[in-house]
Amino acid sequence: MVNKAAWHDLKSLLDPQQVTLVAVSKVKPVEDIRRLYELGQRDFGENYVQELVDKQKELPIDIHWHFIGHLQTNKVKYIAPFVHLVHGVDSAKLLAEIDKQAKKNNRIIDVLLQVYIAEEESKFGLDEKEIIQLLDHYTESGSYNNIRICGVMGMASFSEEIQQVRAEFKHLYDVFRNLQQSYFLGKDYFKTCSMGMSGDYTVAIEEGSTMVRVGSLLFGARKPSL
Repeated sequence: MVNKAAWHDLKSLLDPQQVTLVAVSKVKPVEDIRRLYELGQRDFGENYVQELVDKQKELPIDIHWHFIGHLQTNKVKYIAPFVHLVHGVDSAKLLAEIDKQAKKNNRIIDVLLQVYIAEEESKFGLDEKEIIQLLDHYTESGSYNNIRICGVMGMASFSEEIQQVRAEFKHLYDVFRNLQQSYFLGKDYFKTCSMGMSGDYTVAIEEGSTMVRVGSLLFGARKPSL
């Protein structure tokens, strides 16, 4: 069930020129996505490649599809024809594969680099040294013509300690600003700092987030896996 009131509240809170709202629609039915679309929502996030491919076929063509899960290199080809933004690029191998598949589809695909900021081993991401190595390779090789690194993303620890979460978001924003200043690749590069979800998006925005990913507030809690 879509929470229309929550969507209106979020849209009134967020300046669309400053913060993009991505509605996380993973495991939610097409009908729910369509209801939000009819309200005016255009950015939706999915975690699973096959689910995303199936939904994309059934829904309006002007939806901006964000892949927000952990993307395997052998699955890139399935979403390359239409994906709007790939969140969570965490290796040079994945970056190269996205570029390869984008070229096959005569597209430039936007991506975010995933930064490891949480105190949880289950989270994916690059540390600052790995990001610099990847960006140096990206800029020096001159061979990545079909991808655009638009910024960074990260997920804070799943914690009720707000100060810890705030510190992790602040760290990510500092990384974002340092990279933005060190690698001026053009006006469309390093403009996005994606952080914040249903439980912590207000803190993320206070710390500089330009993109939040909200699911349960809009669609209700997901049923636990059996």
